Amino acid sequence: MTRTVYYAATTLDGFLADEHDSLDWLLTQPLEEGGMLDYGSFIGGIGALLMGRTTYEWVLAHGAETGEAWSYTQPTWVMTHREDLPAASEQVRFAAGDVREVHGAMVAAAGDKDVWVVGGGDLAGQLADAGLLDEVLLSIAPVTLGAGRPLLPRRLDLRLTSHGRNGAFLCATYDVVGPRAGPG
Repeated sequence: MTRTVYYAATTLDGFLADEHDSLDWLLTQPLEEGGMLDYGSFIGGIGALLMGRTTYEWVLAHGAETGEAWSYTQPTWVMTHREDLPAASEQVRFAAGDVREVHGAMVAAAGDKDVWVVGGGDLAGQLADAGLLDEVLLSIAPVTLGAGRPLLPRRLDLRLTSHGRNGAFLCATYDVVGPRAGPG
């Protein structure tokens, strides 16, 4: 069964990127290839991707800096209202509006594999709000930023299903239970 998973690295204080959208804090942390939540093992189970515009533009800019081409072979949906973004591959599709409107197409494209929500805590939150986010897989770095792009700017109940370590990272996987009621 295809699951929709939010696989991300976060700082100890819950940020995906600093206030300038930099991931320098992440790229300097040691990882063990083949360890818990290893990217190489993870990406093999992914059939489709969903990312926001900011993440998409970061991936394109980072690839230009490092000389690496678009590395994803899976169909990829980018949620954006901009119409002037270049498509990095024929697999890239642009969409706007409610994530529920593209979720079915992503699940169909993924086949028997999973859908990966790449970056974008708000995008993962929108899926959770719609009851479409199944799992959160986190690599937590021993770094604090104090400000930046939040991991998941929503109130959610999660259930821890596994935990471990990979290099400098504490790794944890959670099932999404559902939205958490606000105070009052």
